[in-house]
Amino acid sequence: MAAKKKKTTSKAKATASKKKTTSKKTPKSSPKIAVEEDNVDELLNDLMEDESDINEELSSDEELSPDQEIRDLETYHGLSAIHYDIKDLPGVGATIAKKLKDSGFGTVNSIAITPKSVIMEQAGLGDKTALKIIAAARESLNIGFKTADSVWERRKNLARISSNSKSIDDLLGGEGIETGGLTEFFGEYRTGKTQIMHQLCVNVQLPRNQGGIEGKALYIDSEGTFRPERIIQMSEAKGLDYREVLKNIVYARAYSSDHQIMLVKDCMKIIGEKNIKLIIVDSLISHFRAEFIGRGTLANRQQLLNLHIHDLLRLSEMYPELAVVVTNQVQSKPDTFFGDPTRAAGGNVIAHGATVRIYLRKGKGEQRVAKMIDAPNLPEGEAIFTLTEGGIADVD
Repeated sequence: MAAKKKKTTSKAKATASKKKTTSKKTPKSSPKIAVEEDNVDELLNDLMEDESDINEELSSDEELSPDQEIRDLETYHGLSAIHYDIKDLPGVGATIAKKLKDSGFGTVNSIAITPKSVIMEQAGLGDKTALKIIAAARESLNIGFKTADSVWERRKNLARISSNSKSIDDLLGGEGIETGGLTEFFGEYRTGKTQIMHQLCVNVQLPRNQGGIEGKALYIDSEGTFRPERIIQMSEAKGLDYREVLKNIVYARAYSSDHQIMLVKDCMKIIGEKNIKLIIVDSLISHFRAEFIGRGTLANRQQLLNLHIHDLLRLSEMYPELAVVVTNQVQSKPDTFFGDPTRAAGGNVIAHGATVRIYLRKGKGEQRVAKMIDAPNLPEGEAIFTLTEGGIADVD
């Protein structure tokens, strides 16, 4: 657009200069006329250069089609890289757009991957309206089948957050917690679950060449165990300004299961605005275990917990540079006579929902052991680490 504007201006100047020259009735040998003719030549040369620039821009625009641009964005950045205006979707006017944005569905990609029932409930839309908007969003993003090589290209560019322990990072594939998925740490009390969560809140803010992804953390605390004092100690151990580190952690205390679910739903409204790259829920099941008591409430608890986990998984899908990490409690299996009777709480619902599961247990002295229980692409293994005043560390 800027080149076209320059072209019009040059033409206007050239025309005005020509008129001015022809209207002058002085001899050709006049030096004044010679100067003006030189100006005309310069303006005409500028005009030709502008036309050349415009042609180059048009030819470069034709090299990449809009569909190819969308495919490239999906390949390297995921759906979060595409932020069309939701008002461009059929059936979305000012009123519906406001309802969607107030509910956290401010982008086309967030609408495209959300179930119809969720949008109907949270945005207050009718069945047909929600279905029409979702179908239009999916069509605009061309969501469908793709070849495995494009998936591989996307995964190669996933960011990772260091745990501050090389042994744990190696257990997780070499570089730490993976973005674009949900990682679960479960174990008994005093095994280091909350300490790892604090460490990740600090490390996510580091530059990429130091094990971070230059983002902020959002911490949902259901047990009241978040301590800024530990953040200060871990920050100072890395030579960071703890005041800035604390400012980059968005904290919320969850007082019930309903409140916890609501906080996760509200995350969509602030992830982009606050540059959130890490969401922590510590712990995931605490309120659910306390509020749903007895076998009669088990089905309702598991159903609600399943929806809650999928809300978290949906966030990691919307924002591929976002890591979702949760802690989980354990329970004992009384009929186990051999081996470790400890198992994660929440049953198969949490087991199927988590992308990566790590079991933490106490080791010798102050040592802790992290064991890989389940991951789509990683083998089972163990890592030994310790808890120090400066944070998570490897054993000497």
